[in-house]
Amino acid sequence: MGKTLGSILLVSAGMLSQPAMAAWPNDRPIELVVGFAPGGGTDVMARNLARFMEKRLGESARIVVVNKPGSGGEISANYIQHAKPDGYTLGMVNIPGFIFQPMYRKTSYHPDQIRLIARIVDDPIMLVANRDAGKPVTLKEFITQSKKTPFSIGHSGEGTTGHLGMLELGRDAGFQFMSIPFKGNGEAKTALLGKHVDYVMMTTGEVLELGQPGVPLTGVAIWADKRATNNVPTLAEQGYDLKISSERGIAGPLGLPDDIAQRVQDAVQATMKDPGFLEAGKADAPVLAFLPGKQWAQQLQQLGQRMKTLVVLMGKTN
Repeated sequence: MGKTLGSILLVSAGMLSQPAMAAWPNDRPIELVVGFAPGGGTDVMARNLARFMEKRLGESARIVVVNKPGSGGEISANYIQHAKPDGYTLGMVNIPGFIFQPMYRKTSYHPDQIRLIARIVDDPIMLVANRDAGKPVTLKEFITQSKKTPFSIGHSGEGTTGHLGMLELGRDAGFQFMSIPFKGNGEAKTALLGKHVDYVMMTTGEVLELGQPGVPLTGVAIWADKRATNNVPTLAEQGYDLKISSERGIAGPLGLPDDIAQRVQDAVQATMKDPGFLEAGKADAPVLAFLPGKQWAQQLQQLGQRMKTLVVLMGKTN
């Protein structure tokens, strides 16, 4: 009896001497991976979202944004796919590039191996010019000149939203362009301001300064069903019925437990209603569009069918 009691006490003492393990997400910081360089729309949104999500995940929860730019988001997607599915590695995914890239080339990740958790943003793309560069600032003139001499068009990477939007317009309007990929639209905007590229494809949230006094950037056309707050004319108004937007949201490894995925989804949804978040993220507020992960995945199946028609165009840019 004494021996048994002594064994129990020894085991108990050993257990007490071990450091207590906290439950997710309090063990260590959560990585929120962004596939583009700092300063772009996805990066800015992720950093704003992270600090408001923390308080909804737990008293000790901490989210650290990690940038892994390159290959139009492929490096980040590969990292997310192969991460341990314990909830400590999440990532931002950008549609349509996330689903399109594996359609036209071999990638190190596959969308079916990544779990979509929540959509956050549905942000239309637009063609942006620098007035001081002397290039056409109307769509009609842009297309006319493009048929003679292709312009250089900057974007966030081959197969990303801006690149695909320009591919569709070039197909329908009958022109080609020089595709100039950047690691993020922060870099692309700098190149446009420096007159190193002729135009850049950016989302509305990335160029809120359009129309402000002293700002040389101007919108030529927007791929949406209505004008944005900066009053840039839509393609439909100018004879081309094309729409495409940058959808951004959170994802994780495929094996992520349902309970963790649900907690993250709920935290995202609650954060998107937070007045503090909306005030801090004014650039994204007009294009916030929450969708649960399952519903988002179903919607993207339809988008995937449309994207397949663009595969043959990938080799037609200079």
